[in-house]
Amino acid sequence: MELNISIKFITCLLLVLMLLFTSTYSATQQDKILQCLSQTSNGTNSNEVFPQSNTQYSSILESTIVNLRFSTNTPKPIVIITPLSYSHVQSAVLCAKKAGFRIRIRSGGHDYAGLSYTSSYNVPFVVIDIKQLQSVTIDSSKKTAWVESGATIGQLYYWVSQKSQNLGFPAGICPTLGLGGHLSGGGFGTLVRKYGLAADNVIDAKIVDVNGRILDRKSMGEDLFWAIRGGGGGSFGVVVAWKVNLVTVPEKVTVFTVYKTLDQGGSDLFDKWQNIGDKLSEDLFIRVAIQPVTVSNGKTVQVVFNSMFLGTVDKLIKTLKSSFPELGIQEKDCTEMSWIDSILYFANYPKGSYDVLRDRKPETRKYINGKSDYVKQPIPKERLNDVWKWCMEDDRSILIMDPHGGKMSEIEKTKTPYPHRKGYLYNIQYFQYWENIEDSEKHISWMRRIYENMTPYVSKKPRSTYVNYRDLDLGKNENAKNTSYLDAMKWGNRYFGDNFKRLAMVKAKVDPDNFFFFEQSIPPLKL
Repeated sequence: MELNISIKFITCLLLVLMLLFTSTYSATQQDKILQCLSQTSNGTNSNEVFPQSNTQYSSILESTIVNLRFSTNTPKPIVIITPLSYSHVQSAVLCAKKAGFRIRIRSGGHDYAGLSYTSSYNVPFVVIDIKQLQSVTIDSSKKTAWVESGATIGQLYYWVSQKSQNLGFPAGICPTLGLGGHLSGGGFGTLVRKYGLAADNVIDAKIVDVNGRILDRKSMGEDLFWAIRGGGGGSFGVVVAWKVNLVTVPEKVTVFTVYKTLDQGGSDLFDKWQNIGDKLSEDLFIRVAIQPVTVSNGKTVQVVFNSMFLGTVDKLIKTLKSSFPELGIQEKDCTEMSWIDSILYFANYPKGSYDVLRDRKPETRKYINGKSDYVKQPIPKERLNDVWKWCMEDDRSILIMDPHGGKMSEIEKTKTPYPHRKGYLYNIQYFQYWENIEDSEKHISWMRRIYENMTPYVSKKPRSTYVNYRDLDLGKNENAKNTSYLDAMKWGNRYFGDNFKRLAMVKAKVDPDNFFFFEQSIPPLKL
């Protein structure tokens, strides 16, 4: 009995000593990085550095956190750095490296797994929050723009529209997404079938590498330039700016949204869409959302067809009559508007409220969970009722299907790290949100169930998923300091297919010691 008590006491004492040591170690390391930042010749000052003792620390940390799942009870950065210049980013990288800290890079804070501002490892880390680097410079005569990584896609849309009503950019639907993360992983929205991914339209970039150098496309080389356009953010350095090609949009585009319950033929319409959505005119984008709704006789599924057409109403009606007459779209269902107003339409903002794009109107904070899949063969019509039943098991769920085809089928899968090109019909985003932390386990369990249930109907070998919808259920780097290429393949092949090996080889060349490391960072593969 006395021996057991002694063992328990010693174990407890060791734990206390370990905690004290860790706390002292972290404090010492914090002092080290703060001293380094204050002494750097690049001029980083206290207005951009927020240790945990700073009164603004919490507000800075939470300023762009959209997902409440990671706002509490998760490891916090020792220091947050909000650089105002590229030289400040250089200092942050070099000082974190010198102090032995890991780095998390945040531009918009939308990442599903919270990896840009938290960590599942018990190691000290700093956040480089680049939201102050948000300048957008448009050259309308050359149809190009330089945009910094801390800008949102809404800000890019806004400033492009201020220069020309006939220019746009093919990025995502949510305007508060940070461009740094969005472009790093691919980026698709209503123009994806006409012009491909946002990353497909990047023509230059500026990156701060592991040695603190600022490199452009020429100096970084084509291998690294290839890797950062779809290889996921944070693995290769800090991309501070992107040069993109702008694309042509007509004076007027046409939008519509049609809601159909199962009793109104929603299931048959979805079946038709999944067989033709990728084959429609590349000027026509129709995405589908599946959501449970309550009706007079109980619960059912609502199928929502949400569309943007690069042209006038009469041309859209003519196109749909020949390709998708079952949808029954009439002129009264459609609205003509400018391309920039279509951005507001898809984001559920009032027409003409452009200031919300420019001013980065913050998202409503809620608990969020997501996963993704790709479909290469239509889900059998006779199995759709099973899918609808699974959707109705969670009242906070929505399945969003974005069509591929068009330009996406023309681009080789090795052109960028994003491999989901020819032969992919559509992407599925499984999404859910809720307000109370007590409901978290219930909703997360549902997400895992439907993901498992969908296994027979989605892509295989590998089961593909989208890197911008990070999913730690697929696996993570278990070792807080390193990981092997073979271990990382369990999630890497799902995101990048055969491109994963090339990404790991690029990583070995530009960051051989794996300084830019996180739960699903690209590991170095040294051959």
